[in-house]
Amino acid sequence: MVEVYAFATPNSVKVPIALEELGLPYKLKAVNVRKGEQKEEAFVALNPNGKVPVLVDDGFVLTESAAILVHLAEKTGKLLPSDGKSRARVFEQLFFHASALSPAFGNAGFFKRSSPEPQPIAEARFATEAERILGLIDRRLADRAFMAGEAFTIADIAHFGWLWRRQFPGLTLDGRSHLSRWYETVAERPAVQRAISRVEALVPAA
Repeated sequence: MVEVYAFATPNSVKVPIALEELGLPYKLKAVNVRKGEQKEEAFVALNPNGKVPVLVDDGFVLTESAAILVHLAEKTGKLLPSDGKSRARVFEQLFFHASALSPAFGNAGFFKRSSPEPQPIAEARFATEAERILGLIDRRLADRAFMAGEAFTIADIAHFGWLWRRQFPGLTLDGRSHLSRWYETVAERPAVQRAISRVEALVPAA
């Protein structure tokens, strides 16, 4: 069975969503990042970068959420188009997510909520960039149902993780009708709801 080391984080939730969509059985193993468990020796042996998620698939250990999504899609032949141009559109969005959306959202949240000292210049820079990116993807969705076209793919799963946790960087979907429509469509998928329920259950009760 596939094992996923994860927590209720934007990057972690992508993997259970993909697995639920693909109908693959899996076991979640909690790594409490709030307690620093991702830096413990046993976990670092799986991922030297000390971050969740990690996938263990029949002894094959894989890190980085986008790489995991590609692996699962290629393994099953689902959620990733087979023709070259459509496939390239999905990868375009995955690379955009890794290089732009995720860093902007993560850094905006860090400087807003977690920085040991106030850093107003950094906070403003990343918050502005995150807002710009929201505008970009809202406009992108004006003429297509999903991020890479008319079909739901791993590109949508990648973006959904941070949109699901948009409160952390203090962002909203207000005034972005296309993005709001897309988010509601994805959030209503039964597989997405099951995955969210499972990752939220990893958080210990207060």
